[in-house]
Amino acid sequence: MPLALLALAIGAFGIGTTEFVIMGLLPQVAGDFGVSIPTAGLLVTGYALGVVIGAPLMTVLGTKIPRKRMLMLLMGLFVLGNLLSAVAPTFSVMLIGRVVASLAHGAFFGIGSVVAAELVAPDKKAGAIAMMFTGLTVANVVGVPLGTLVGQSLGWRFTFAVVAGLGVIGLAGIAKLVPDLPKPEGVRLRHELAAFKNTQVLLAMAMTVLGFGGVFAAITYIAPMMTHVAGFADGSVTWLLVLFGLGMVGGNLVGGKFADRALMPMLYVSLGALAVVLALFTVTAHNKFAAAVTIALIGALGFATVPPLQKRVLDQAHGAPTLASAVNIGAFNLGNALSAWLGGIVIAAGLGYTAPNWVGAVLAAAALVLAILSAALERRTDVHGTVVTGGLPSERRTVAHH
Repeated sequence: MPLALLALAIGAFGIGTTEFVIMGLLPQVAGDFGVSIPTAGLLVTGYALGVVIGAPLMTVLGTKIPRKRMLMLLMGLFVLGNLLSAVAPTFSVMLIGRVVASLAHGAFFGIGSVVAAELVAPDKKAGAIAMMFTGLTVANVVGVPLGTLVGQSLGWRFTFAVVAGLGVIGLAGIAKLVPDLPKPEGVRLRHELAAFKNTQVLLAMAMTVLGFGGVFAAITYIAPMMTHVAGFADGSVTWLLVLFGLGMVGGNLVGGKFADRALMPMLYVSLGALAVVLALFTVTAHNKFAAAVTIALIGALGFATVPPLQKRVLDQAHGAPTLASAVNIGAFNLGNALSAWLGGIVIAAGLGYTAPNWVGAVLAAAALVLAILSAALERRTDVHGTVVTGGLPSERRTVAHH
């Protein structure tokens, strides 16, 4: 694997830390600003919606700028947002800081996914994407638990200041390790938008929204769920997040490996198992050991879907993958926003802190249904030898690159 993938992973580490560290600090932030837990959950929803909006906007801008420079600009925006969160005098200002940081997220992973896929042989593309996303998953093993521990010990503001420092390190890594890549030639917005006429691209993005949304329905409220339901002490949330992160690392690597061999079967297994485990979490959340095991499984099964879903979008959006790749990252976060919001609704309705797990199970099951539908439509298209969604069958299986 090229050394440039390490630079992308470093940037992903910083972004992953700021995205997920808020989960373990939600009670502290809510207490300091005098807001409820569901209201504090808007920091998750706001970040996710910022990714949804920022992904296409920043990616379109990125078609006019050399890719290395664009990645550096995105990391600079990330640093600015986290500094604003660290010094926020009010909840509203912190929410703005979260949104500013999130604007870099989708485009970074979207452009980074395309760059990673172009740096390796065709049969290694999902593995290269997984390597970049390893930075995101390792953040949940190292960055998020340490950030949570620091936040509980020294205050959550210090955590976000440290995260801003991680962004500076990521920016330096990109500057030193990523080669000077020219801006994409011949890329037109109309050309990139044409990919969204493909039904398979839209189905893949819908699977992304629902499948990964299932993970966030449970994980957004992991701190109050584990302390109020399972009976863990506040300090235990740190190592529970380590378990979640270890699951993510393993699931991401396995997903990347098998997506290059059997992409759709990998999705069937991971989405189906995720739906079952999330449903079981409503029961296992009442037992410390069972809850810990379940959290690790949710991380593994959730991130086992990431490389195959991202690669499927790249495969289907042949010839114009950059915008589709970034929008799919936005789709992950649209799922995060949707599920965090729905989870807050069921908690506010008095259904208890385990109620979001049912929301997650339903979302994951719906993603599985879409995966089965997508494969059925593809088989039907291949049998008839015609394509109504754009492109030739052989083209749809190839990741074209600029």
